[in-house]
Formats: sequence, structure tokens, C-alpha cells
Amino acid sequence: MKKLATAMIGAGLFAAHLTALHAAVTADEAKQLGTTLTAIGAEKAGNKDGTIPEYTGGLTTAPAGFQKGSAVRPDPFASEKPQFSIDAKNVDRYGDKMTEGAKALMKARPDWRMDVYRTQRTVSVPKFVLDNTVKNATRAKLSDDGLSMRGARAGIPFPIPKSGNEVMLNYLARYQGISNVIPKYTAYNVDAAGKLVISTQGSYLTESVYYGDTKADEPVWLSRVRANYTGPARRAGEAAMVVDPMNYSENGRRAWSYLPGQRRVRLAPDLAYDTPNPSTSGMSTYDDTSMFNGKLDRFEFKLVGKKEVYVPYNTYRFTFNDKPEDVFTAKFINPSVVRWELHRVWVVDAKLKEGQRHVYSRRTFYIDEDSWHVVASDQYDGRGQLWRAGFNYLAPLYDAGTINATASHYDLIAGTYYANIWPGAGGVKVMEQLTPDTSWTADALAGQGVR
Repeated sequence: MKKLATAMIGAGLFAAHLTALHAAVTADEAKQLGTTLTAIGAEKAGNKDGTIPEYTGGLTTAPAGFQKGSAVRPDPFASEKPQFSIDAKNVDRYGDKMTEGAKALMKARPDWRMDVYRTQRTVSVPKFVLDNTVKNATRAKLSDDGLSMRGARAGIPFPIPKSGNEVMLNYLARYQGISNVIPKYTAYNVDAAGKLVISTQGSYLTESVYYGDTKADEPVWLSRVRANYTGPARRAGEAAMVVDPMNYSENGRRAWSYLPGQRRVRLAPDLAYDTPNPSTSGMSTYDDTSMFNGKLDRFEFKLVGKKEVYVPYNTYRFTFNDKPEDVFTAKFINPSVVRWELHRVWVVDAKLKEGQRHVYSRRTFYIDEDSWHVVASDQYDGRGQLWRAGFNYLAPLYDAGTINATASHYDLIAGTYYANIWPGAGGVKVMEQLTPDTSWTADALAGQGVR
């Protein structure tokens, strides 16, 4: 009897621990949303130095020169000049507000610089996203294994996060519009000799089923992407499609690829984790796409806290540039087209779990408080050496209430870099409805392939 009682007490304590681990925030905590915090969970006030302003709702008015319906967005801050630049000569003065990757890149390539502009908190999302985010604060919970979310609907699931997993799930469930397509994207690689090479071209469709499926009580699928490749010639006609679930304990990632030489669609479970990504000629892993994607099971994600960091932001001159030869210069992206700003970010340190395998032993993610996008990452190889410095170039789409983010990584060991899914002059088109589910089947992918 004593053993049974002891076991029951132990089970009770264990259950209590799980409840504490997976519970939503209290109603009192949630009252911060819309008061001291924005509805999406960012600090509403500016910083004490005055270098980060108060959030006032973001940028919702298009600048003069924007043509309604256009996929290309002019820079609303085109007349602004940098406040200062950070380079190899003064890096020590600003190092406490730089990522480890940025500091290492400046040391490895001393002629690289960061032009720092006035911080503009431009992110704005639709009201239904804000309303659902507030509701999610008290109704969303982690799944029992901590790798998925339960009970959340069409908003940021954990606007007041308590753990690294919650922050990363906020990122995976960030608002990207319901459906958007980059009709003519390019992936560029620059080798150690400074040679610019087109690695991949095509169209890239992203859909947030989580935000667009209003009929389901709890959507089964989180998001889905489809790439149709048009170049270079070796890739023309290929296609790939990936669908991620809301709950990985109930459904896994579904992925398919189409190869015109074989004239058939095949399941592609290897489109995940650290499989080298052919779209960047192997300069990145599949889960480097958009800085991170997929299941959280291979790393322990520790929430370090928040800090102020210089990150690429409001990068319209980079994102929609029509002269790639001026953007992707030898050794690094042309500093003159990249706008850096000081923003508050969540810092999550991810270490490879014991017994798990991945080319990265550690990854540090920096997540923007206003958008929940990963804006930078430091990635370490198996020896613990800083290997790849990642940056995500954010361009809020002021006419659509969403954001484009273009990911790039610098290989600090090989001296190379790449940028993937760069819109350039083709821009980004945003749609308000999901495409039919019938267009997301293997048969549909085969029908879209070029033979």
C-alpha cells in the first residue's frame, strides 16, 4: 500500500509538472497583451536609450510610387541616410549588439560593413490575427511531447512564451499571409573566388493553412510550400512540394518531388533536417530554408531571453532590386543595399540532443519581437566551431499586412555565401485565399511538371 501511495504521489507530482510545463499563461498575464505588450506579444514601449521607438501599429500606408496590385514594393525610406556604419575598425564598440555570426563575418571579411539606419517598427498584421493571438494566450498549449501546439487558432500561439519550444513554434506559425507566391525567384551562390552563379530559379508558393482554413475546429495542417523550377537547365521542369502538420505526434511532414527525367512523382522524406539543399547547390540544409523549418525533435531549444541586436530590416532595396550583379558582390552582399536596424529579439539556443544526428551541433536563433520571424542565426559544426552565419532580410509588405523574408548564409570556413528564394524584380504576390486542396496532391504535382 505504501509503495502504491508513493507511486500515486509521484505520478501526481509528475502530472503537475507536465501541467506547469504545457499550460497556457494565466488570464492576469494575458492582460499585458494590448497594454504593456502589443497584441502579438512585443514590448510596446521603446527602449530607454530612445534607439528603439514605441510600437504604434506598423506601416499600413504605401509610399508614393507604389502601384496597387504590383508585386514590387518601393522603399518607403529611400530618402533616409545611415546614422552610422559598423566596420572592422569600430566593431568592438558595437559588438554587444551584434550576433556572433556578424562579428565573425566582419573578422573574416574586414571590408564588410553594416550601415545602420533609424529603427522603424513597420510590421503590421491583420486584426483577425491580433484577436486570435490574444485568445491563444490562454487557450494554446504545448503537446505532451512539447514539439507541437494544441488549441491555437489563426494567431501567434504563445505571445507570452515561457520556453524555447514555444518561441520556435511562434516562428513556425508566424503570419506570412494566407497565400503568397514569388513568381520568379532566384537562388544565387557566390564561391570563394567571388564568382556569382545562379543555383536555382523558379516560382515558390507558400500557404498558411493554419490561417486560411476557417472551417476546421482545429486545422490538421500548418503550412505548405511548392516550388516549380525553371532553371538552370539541369533543374528545369523539376518540382517539389512539402506539407507540414499542426501536430507531429499525429501526422508527419509530407513531401514529394517530381523529376522530368523519370516522369513521375515520388515521395521525398529526405526533404528535411540536414539533407543538403540542391537549390543552393548544397551550401545549406533543407531546414536552413527560411532559417529553420520542420520538426523540433533533434535539438534542445533553450530560451535565453531578449536582447537588442542589429539585424537586416526594411530591406526593400535588397529584396526588390532589379540588378542582381550589383547586389551579390564578391565575398558578401553589397552593404550599400542592405538596411540594418536595432531591434529587440528573442534569443533561443539550440543544442543537438544526445543520440540525434545533424551537421549542426548548435544553433542560436534570433527572433524578431514584432513579427516572430527568425532574423539571424549562428550555426556551429560538429567540432563546435562557428560555421554558418545566417541573416533573414525582412521587407514588410505594407499593402498586404504581411512580410517577405529572404534567407542567406555565409560559410565562414569555405569563404562562400548564398541567398535563396530572392524575389528581385519579379516581386511577391499576396492572395487572400488558399488554393484548392486538390492542387496539393501528388497527381497535381505531376500534372504541373514539365516533361
